[in-house]
Amino acid sequence: MRVLHVITGLAAGGAEQQLLLTIRHLPESVDCEVAALTNPGSVAAALRAEGVTVHELAMRGNRDLAVLPRLVKLIRRGRYDVVHTHLYRAGLYGRLAARLAGVRTVVATEHSLHAGTIEGRSVGAGVKSLYLAAERLGVTTVAVSGRVAGTLADWGVPAQRVAVLPNGIEAASFAVPWNQRTLVRRKLGIAANALVVGAVGRLVPGKRFEVLVEALTVLPEVVLLVVGEGPERAALTELAREHGVGARVLLIGERTDVPELLSAMDVLAAPSVEETFGLAVLEGLAAGLPVLHSGCPALEELPAAAAPGARKLPSTVAAYQEALLALGPAPLGVPLPRPPAVAHYDIVRTAAQLGELYERLGRSERPVPAGRES
Repeated sequence: MRVLHVITGLAAGGAEQQLLLTIRHLPESVDCEVAALTNPGSVAAALRAEGVTVHELAMRGNRDLAVLPRLVKLIRRGRYDVVHTHLYRAGLYGRLAARLAGVRTVVATEHSLHAGTIEGRSVGAGVKSLYLAAERLGVTTVAVSGRVAGTLADWGVPAQRVAVLPNGIEAASFAVPWNQRTLVRRKLGIAANALVVGAVGRLVPGKRFEVLVEALTVLPEVVLLVVGEGPERAALTELAREHGVGARVLLIGERTDVPELLSAMDVLAAPSVEETFGLAVLEGLAAGLPVLHSGCPALEELPAAAAPGARKLPSTVAAYQEALLALGPAPLGVPLPRPPAVAHYDIVRTAAQLGELYERLGRSERPVPAGRES
């Protein structure tokens, strides 16, 4: 089965990383290529390094309609069985191009949809109408959590057109030897006996990393290690300076060695309330860390016993200060046992489910042979 994944860009965001991991673990019977409308970043390089063909369509902006015939031509030439789109812009152009190219099995994954926002942007009547028109060009929309499926239902997408297929993490990659933490800390300039609070994600307002910066004001000697890049870097740096904690806030940018960096942390903190899944929280649990979070649909849809190392808090400075003070000044001695939630969301499992979805949809979309109609 030949599948073309169409995605808006391939920088190191959550949806892009999910695509990389999913392709890596799909069944061998599924042959994938990727088309990036714009911004072929670090994930494009990672895909190519693993032998995946990546097509760059050089789209110049949201209204660059010239990309449509290029994408139609690519799909026709590739003779794909499935076109699978990711992210809003790719969902609009990719589903239309697939239909124009004659592909019957058109799937879209909805990675980041809330009641009033999509991918962090406010949704007005025009955007919503355009979204729903494009959705009808596909056969199935994949929701990465029950929360996203609920939003799709509220928007008017029929339940029979929605499949809940969660994101996943590459659980095995987080089995970093615990004795490496001292080495990783040394490379980062962090003392071996420091208590390190970690955070992972794009530096955007919705992640609320400013809560953690302000929390340091009553946590002497605690280091905040933030892995990620984005437009809020300057604001976070200035906030840390204003509060006199600049030397203890390490914004180390976009990294590909997240499992190793997690081994240098003592606790993972995720104060965002806008998550549609919560990958960073699961990664922290896979690395054996206690986790403080303010919203993780992936865990909220499981029994509490599935993640005993995770604790949900209000997304306030006071709540995080209290929880971090309760940990005490000593660093984590040994990693926590991996909770059942990690196995539940292992990418090996979720990629297999996606492969089954492709097969099922492919069978249902095949034309019925003459004389076989019921």
